[in-house]
Amino acid sequence: MAQVVDKIVNSTVGDAKKRQMDGFTLEQNDKTPLTSYFGTKIAETDIALRAGARGPTVLEDFHNREKISHFDHERIPERVVHARGAGAFGEFKLHTPLTGLTTAKILTDTSKTTPAYVRFSTVGGSRGSADSVRDPRGFAARFYTDEGNWDLVGNNIPVFFIQDAIKFPDLIHAVKPEPHNEIPQAQTAHDNAWDFMGLHPQATHMQQWVMSDRAIPRSYRHMQGFGVHTFRLLDAEGKSTFVKYHWTPHLGTHSLVWDEALKLAGQDPDFHRRDLWDAIEAGAYPKWELGVQLVKEEDEHKFDFDLLDSTKIIPEDLVPVKNIGTLTLNRNPVDYFAEVEQVAFCTQHIVPGMDFTSDPLLAGRNFSYQDTQISRLGINFGDIPVNRPVCPFMTNQRDGQNTMFSKTNRTAYHPNRFDALPTTEPAKGGFRSYHETVSGIKDRLHGPKFNEFVSQAQLFYNSMSEPEKKNIISAYQFELSKCYETQVQQTALNRINLIDHDLALAVAESLKDVTVPDAVPNHGKKSAFLSQITGKTQTFTAEGRKVGLYLLPGYSYAQVEPIKIALAAAGVMVKFVGPATGMVEAGNGQTQNAEFTLENSRSTYFDALIFIGGDSDDYTKKMKNGRLIHAAREAYMHLKAIAATGNAVGWLTDLALPGDLPADAKAKEEITQANGVLLAPSVGTGAQFSQQFLDSVAKHRVWDREVEHIAA
Repeated sequence: MAQVVDKIVNSTVGDAKKRQMDGFTLEQNDKTPLTSYFGTKIAETDIALRAGARGPTVLEDFHNREKISHFDHERIPERVVHARGAGAFGEFKLHTPLTGLTTAKILTDTSKTTPAYVRFSTVGGSRGSADSVRDPRGFAARFYTDEGNWDLVGNNIPVFFIQDAIKFPDLIHAVKPEPHNEIPQAQTAHDNAWDFMGLHPQATHMQQWVMSDRAIPRSYRHMQGFGVHTFRLLDAEGKSTFVKYHWTPHLGTHSLVWDEALKLAGQDPDFHRRDLWDAIEAGAYPKWELGVQLVKEEDEHKFDFDLLDSTKIIPEDLVPVKNIGTLTLNRNPVDYFAEVEQVAFCTQHIVPGMDFTSDPLLAGRNFSYQDTQISRLGINFGDIPVNRPVCPFMTNQRDGQNTMFSKTNRTAYHPNRFDALPTTEPAKGGFRSYHETVSGIKDRLHGPKFNEFVSQAQLFYNSMSEPEKKNIISAYQFELSKCYETQVQQTALNRINLIDHDLALAVAESLKDVTVPDAVPNHGKKSAFLSQITGKTQTFTAEGRKVGLYLLPGYSYAQVEPIKIALAAAGVMVKFVGPATGMVEAGNGQTQNAEFTLENSRSTYFDALIFIGGDSDDYTKKMKNGRLIHAAREAYMHLKAIAATGNAVGWLTDLALPGDLPADAKAKEEITQANGVLLAPSVGTGAQFSQQFLDSVAKHRVWDREVEHIAA
């Protein structure tokens, strides 16, 4: 009987956080009358109480005072970093236990489903900045475990700019907008940022990642996550194993192209937030695998880098990533402020069976996160519903702003005569710290391996494919062209030259007043795992992609239906674009609802485009539309998969993309594929067309397409 009860309880435990949050969710409808904060029903909320129709407003109007006073205090201090973010709830399911390495139940018990929450964010910008800027992304995951909250607070990049938290204020002061004019917002393309990165050797490796496409992810759903630091796992005897955490998206790790990112910042500043929300609402739940790199305690010093150095990775070529569980996000917040803005992560939130290492950056974060949450939310931020654990919790803390609980315990100290709130020994689940031998001279020192800054930056650049290297060069050129002091440009170029001489020469082509130093050796080593295009563990799938189908009145319904069905069956989100929102009538009288228009959307919203032909010969006359032509050219320039069916093929080859596609394709019976464009004038709606198109979408970009001549 007990086993049956346990099974029933566990079947709903993944929903435990939602059930807890439901208790703090207020339903507002026509049955819930407007009242004051303390329950008095309000008869008038549009006009303040006045002494005469044109007289002064009187102070006794308690509703007016309460309403305005609350409004005056609605905003809390935004996060100094990671201010711009989005979050969602979900669940974590362990499938491969780390038995014998840790006592943490979340990493050993495969029968449990753990409620989870993730907040994604940019780092440098304010709350009002755009989603698609070049910046690291925060990937902060919370697990509401049976043993307490575990917060794995990381980024989408596995390393960081600095090795020691004492440098964090310097870093953020440097990358934030210039203080004299508060420009530029959410960018490192300015003198102060590159002054710091050029003069601070620790930033050399991170600089490569940020200049790569990793800093402009396609979406949160297509983004890796990393714990960044090396942590510890502890077994029942207290023996330690080093661990690094990785999040790998089921949809693959993919990015925007730079021109696309720039346009999205203006077209849809909420692009990533909207994408996450829409995917969850559509049931296309984002998923990640939690992976671990495990290093035995006795192997700590076998590498040519220090495990405690957060500017270094453990290359997967040396230590493979072992996937152990699946994170699924399946529920959007009910209230953004209450559940996203007020969520308060702290790196020191771990559970028994885990511990920290002596990573000096992690040590500072363990202080800083708690401190900043107190500044933003008050000392009792843990009582806010989104921050509460789902397991029983009780402390001897008391009082402070926004105290939420009345406690019956009169002895808020330990020990006490009632033995209230007794401690728990480690054998019964109490937290135990790792018993580490500590020795050495007290001084401001790092370990000797901390002093090498170039090797892994070279490894990263050497491992990139040619298109990725080209994008890195363009990123450096853009960023440094926004620096107006030659000294800053030169310092940055000197640092780049230490990574790769050819890279420095290429970047310098756009900087007229700098001198490239003499070449220095590049070790030539590569990793098989770092490239987003050729990486060994990269995933290429059409699942979860958004495809725009462009329709005009008189389109061929027979061409649309088979495509829509095939794409939906592959997990693709099909979005229709028409001349106006609402129903677009086909040539046979059937209709299809257009969610987007040529004015309210751009090709940048979609991963791939299909232009549908019409039933009549004069259909292509309607397609002589500037917005439609621009959509085709822009998507082509952004290296996206494109297709055309029926007589839209001739429009695409002759008008939209003349010279880039074979002109005779419109006269052929068979499907033509050229430069990543699928042309099907007569058989374009069959299974062969859909499969070829899906294969092209899965590749993410047509990397070998020449587009320098395209202006869109």
